[in-house]
Amino acid sequence: MLKTTNHNIYDEWLKKEASTLKSLINQNEISVPKFYDFFKIKNTSNLLMSFENGITLSEALNSNIPHKQKLKLIEKFGQYIYHLHSLDTNKFHFKHDDWLTHQLIKAEKYLNSNQTEGNQKLLTILKKEKPKYMKQTIIHGDYTIDNVLINLDGSFKFIDVSGMEIGDPRYDEALAIRKFINKHDYLNAFYKGYQYNKITFVEYNYFCNGLYEFF
Repeated sequence: MLKTTNHNIYDEWLKKEASTLKSLINQNEISVPKFYDFFKIKNTSNLLMSFENGITLSEALNSNIPHKQKLKLIEKFGQYIYHLHSLDTNKFHFKHDDWLTHQLIKAEKYLNSNQTEGNQKLLTILKKEKPKYMKQTIIHGDYTIDNVLINLDGSFKFIDVSGMEIGDPRYDEALAIRKFINKHDYLNAFYKGYQYNKITFVEYNYFCNGLYEFF
C-alpha cells in the first residue's frame, strides 16, 4: 500500500508515521502495518507499507451486524487501547518528553502558519487550563473508530500511527469515545474493556473539543 502527500503538514505526519512503523518492525506487542520504504519524488512524500485485509471499526459499527456484536467490538476497542497504555515505555524507541507542552507548541506553530482549524482564543484557554498531570504512556495519538482495523481473523490492528508516541493517555481515551459519547450502552461496553482510567467531562472537553481542533 502506498500513501502519498505533497502538503506541508501532511508531509510532516507521513514522515513521522514512516519512522514509527520502521521502529516497530522487530516487535510483536503493537500490531501495525509492516514498513517497507519511505521516499521522496520531487515535492511528494511516499510511504510504502503492507496492505491489510479487513474493515475499520467505524465500518463494522455502521454495518448490519447484531447490536450485541457491536458492543463486543467496542469492548475489544477499549481493551486494545488499554493494552497499549499498559506497555512498558522503556521497551520501545519513543522519545520521553512533556507531551502536552510539546503539543501546545505544535498547535501554536500550526496556528501561525494557517494550517489548523483551531484559533488563538482556544489556544490561550488550553494553555491556561491544562489538566492535572497524568503519568504518560504509549499512546496512539489519533485513536478513533476509523483508525483501528479489524482483520479477517477478528484481531485488531492500529492504522494511521503518525501520532504514536509517549503521551497523555486521556487524549486517546477522549478521541476513542467521541463518536458515541451520548450512547450509554456503547460507553459502558468501552469501559468494560478500558480499565486504565475514566476521563472526567472537563478532561474530555479539553482533549476532544480543545486540543484535537489543532490536529
